[in-house]
Amino acid sequence: MRYFIKLAYSGTHYHGWQYQPNAASVQETMNKAFSVLLNTTINLMGAGRTDSGVHAKEMYAHFDFETPIDIPSLLHKLNSYLPKDIVIYDIIPVHDEAHTRFDATKRTYEYHINTFKDVFLQEQSWYFHQKLDIDLMNEAAQLLFNHTDFQCFSKVNTDVNTFDCTIFEAYWTRGTAEQGADKQENGNLIFTISANRFLRNMVRSIVGTLVNIGLHKNTLADFTAIIESKNRDKAGFSVPAHGLYLTKIDYDYITQ
Repeated sequence: MRYFIKLAYSGTHYHGWQYQPNAASVQETMNKAFSVLLNTTINLMGAGRTDSGVHAKEMYAHFDFETPIDIPSLLHKLNSYLPKDIVIYDIIPVHDEAHTRFDATKRTYEYHINTFKDVFLQEQSWYFHQKLDIDLMNEAAQLLFNHTDFQCFSKVNTDVNTFDCTIFEAYWTRGTAEQGADKQENGNLIFTISANRFLRNMVRSIVGTLVNIGLHKNTLADFTAIIESKNRDKAGFSVPAHGLYLTKIDYDYITQ
């Protein structure tokens, strides 16, 4: 039988989701927990990778187990066993061919920027104190819909067959004001983007390029030219990982 796991984690103390031989990963930590509690070797397949320091408010993984599982009991045991920065929300029986990575129809990310120094957000949001033109950044974000090839935002030497992605959403909003927000001109900023797939480092590269737009270092015409260049060197810097969150993964056969 195959099961999907719906989970979340803070990525601060992990070198991403994917197992790595010499560094702590979310996948390895969860594999150990499931293997101990189910008394057999369990290797989870994740819906995708997140980089070191990136967080996930919603992530999926799947595993196979021969006999039916007492889901409420296993959920309780897992959340007691796992470290405090990983939580399991649900375990969902699915058909045997279901796949968390290949069956995902849409993924959504958020990038969080705090424009006022907040000591409680140092690992959850990127502190950037310079004034940004959010309206112009939103205009630039809309230009993403005119394109499907995003090689310019991809990490170089990536082993993929195509750089094509279909973007469904891309916009900036001002987040809820935190302590000291009355001293800010922009407040906390959140960039939301969803697509059928993402390239490695794509969201962080897009955000860095949009920040350059917001600083008036590049124009809207420059933004289009960057995308059409297909050259990573033309795009902006990659913003720090700790402001990035995977927030939602959609599947046709799971009601969320």
